[in-house]
Amino acid sequence: PQSGYYVRPRLLTGMPEPEITRPAGAATKLEVSDFIFEILESVKDPSVVPLGSSFASPGLYPLDKLGRFLAAAARHMNPRATVTDLPPGNEELRRQIALRYLSRGASLQPSEIVITNGAMEALNLCLEATTSPGDLVAIESPTFHASLQMIERRGLRAIEIPTHPRTGVSLDALEDALRHHPVKACLLMLNFQHPMGSLVPEDSRHALLQLLRRHDVPLIEDDTYAELHFGRHAPLATKALDTTGLVLHVSSFSKSLAPGYRVGWVAAGRYAQKIQRLKLSASLATTIPVQIALADFLKQGAFDTHLRRLRSALEVQEASMAAAIERHFPPGTRYTRPQGGYFVWVELPPATDALALHRQALDAGISIAPGPIFSAKREYGNCIRLNFGHPWSDEIEQAMQRLGAMMG
Repeated sequence: PQSGYYVRPRLLTGMPEPEITRPAGAATKLEVSDFIFEILESVKDPSVVPLGSSFASPGLYPLDKLGRFLAAAARHMNPRATVTDLPPGNEELRRQIALRYLSRGASLQPSEIVITNGAMEALNLCLEATTSPGDLVAIESPTFHASLQMIERRGLRAIEIPTHPRTGVSLDALEDALRHHPVKACLLMLNFQHPMGSLVPEDSRHALLQLLRRHDVPLIEDDTYAELHFGRHAPLATKALDTTGLVLHVSSFSKSLAPGYRVGWVAAGRYAQKIQRLKLSASLATTIPVQIALADFLKQGAFDTHLRRLRSALEVQEASMAAAIERHFPPGTRYTRPQGGYFVWVELPPATDALALHRQALDAGISIAPGPIFSAKREYGNCIRLNFGHPWSDEIEQAMQRLGAMMG
């Protein structure tokens, strides 16, 4: 980042964080995909300032080095790997992933891990393994827009659970939902939740799993941002607390190491065999040279060095984003201060129309993600999600200033 924009993390206290959300409580049949696609298509133009993007800057990742590993994997691949690396996937890659779990307190056998085409395929397989069309799934509110699309595509219904911007899903509200509704699965992000950035405390994780065990409801945990923590230590892996195999833990390398390589996985507990068979029938395999390349990269030990640089860059960029919000956004604004990931959730004054602001900003060459795409009922009409995953620059600073001016 430019020296003129450096802000020491965590010092700003001017604008408050948003309060816990209060979504409408009824179960919802989703009809959101067309609406979401319309919004997402509008932010793909590379000339647009990517405050609404779902991706961090590709310049933050060691793509050249990964490319060399991929070329070597393709040249030296044992032809037998075309068969042996079918699901559950390359054995060495699964072993390396199991070692990552061990560093977060979870002891897993590689046989529980199924390699997938990114986290998106893993999440879809988990929903297929745990639900049937018409079933009810509990989700946070707001939630990742792709989760809404997956639920809609499978013909499921969603019940939105209030979520705190710092501590995550409300366990009281979830318990009430489980008591009064036939919830078949919970699809949650406990670490640096997208879009709010919340981090569920360790004691709440214990309580969450106890609650789900009492109701025998599986947890599908989307954990793609866990490696992007700003503190010294990674959050405790929920799998470390899973004594009954109810947690289907999903992650990928897309946010932490290799965007575009589309390699994810699920540690599926009691559902591992079912997920493996569903994977075989859905897409047969994840590209094998890519699996081998990532396994070799992890085995070499360069991943942690890369992660330290990435986390440091994101933490500084978050501070720059917070300072720009304080400088340029109107009184009455609230925003989150995540401890990891690369998204900020901004609650603007009540009169603000986020969809109108999205259109106005896009006309000015700036993308934002409007709040309604993160809700089954298109709530959060005065909220936006901003991406701080790009190195701070004059262009981004000016975009933030122009956004603030559009808000009046």
